[in-house]
Amino acid sequence: MRIGPHTIAPRVILAPMAGVTDKPFRLLCKRLGAGLAVSEMTTSDPRFWGTEKSLRRMDHVDEPDPVSVQIAGTEPRIMAEAARHNVDHGAQIIDINMGCPAKKVCNAWAGSALMRDEALVARIVQAVVQAVDVPVTLKIRTGWDAAHRNAPAIARIAEDAGIQALAVHGRTRDQQYAGQAEYDTIAAIKTALRIPVIANGDIDSPERAAFVLRHTGADAVMVGRAAQGRPWILREIAHYLDTGELLPAPSLGEVRDTLLGHLRALHAFYGEIAGVRIARKHLGWYAKDRPENAAFRGIVNRAETAQAQLALTREYFDALAAGDSPSFRAAA
Repeated sequence: MRIGPHTIAPRVILAPMAGVTDKPFRLLCKRLGAGLAVSEMTTSDPRFWGTEKSLRRMDHVDEPDPVSVQIAGTEPRIMAEAARHNVDHGAQIIDINMGCPAKKVCNAWAGSALMRDEALVARIVQAVVQAVDVPVTLKIRTGWDAAHRNAPAIARIAEDAGIQALAVHGRTRDQQYAGQAEYDTIAAIKTALRIPVIANGDIDSPERAAFVLRHTGADAVMVGRAAQGRPWILREIAHYLDTGELLPAPSLGEVRDTLLGHLRALHAFYGEIAGVRIARKHLGWYAKDRPENAAFRGIVNRAETAQAQLALTREYFDALAAGDSPSFRAAA
């Protein structure tokens, strides 16, 4: 699959997730098999571009090509300025957010709320496409609610305006993340468009990824929540799509080393205090399928230093690998 001059291989894409797909996580997921990793949502409001949060979100130093940055907003002119600003700071693909279902975003008439105003959608995508010389992509849902499933109309507007790839989450905005994603709307969109279409929603296994590609005819799959605490799912999907074979699950030792590397990257990127705090949610995701998860989180979340967090995590996984019950001696 190609987006402008960029070949996306493998055709497994990490979805943009606010508070999750920061630079450390994107780098990890690219190493583990993502053909593309889209940044977490960045604001189009120039008043906030100089904040510590925005500057970190616009840090793409040493990030493998292509660098895809998602922008969110509601004003065409400001969105165009945001696109130019992010290209100046390293973005090679600009992605427009019209899929976020969060109330905070939708109440500001951004994210998936924009799908209620097709004329505004057209003005935004036209402004952004005309503002930059890099490819522009768009992420949408199937509609605002079941009675207004207008994604096919939005898709045609996007293609006509010059959008070069479209990602579709198989839920309406009012569904949030509840229920099951449906893929028939994505299939209808793919049939109608010439540009690449990326299928998103409930892609949580290699087998599901293959089914979704067959069912929709989409050019690639986009993985979101399933990669939280399980980033190796990206390589598992890529391998299965390429060979039809399932990779063995990573060993506890590999999971431990992956997590420790992720923690160190978070500590380095955010600094010790913020890095330790931000790492806690990732620790919970990595351990979520283990019966000792509650005990582990109860101890490790009390760690206030990077050294303690790393030591507790190493002890936990080493004990599991040895077949012992973690004792958390490092807590002392």
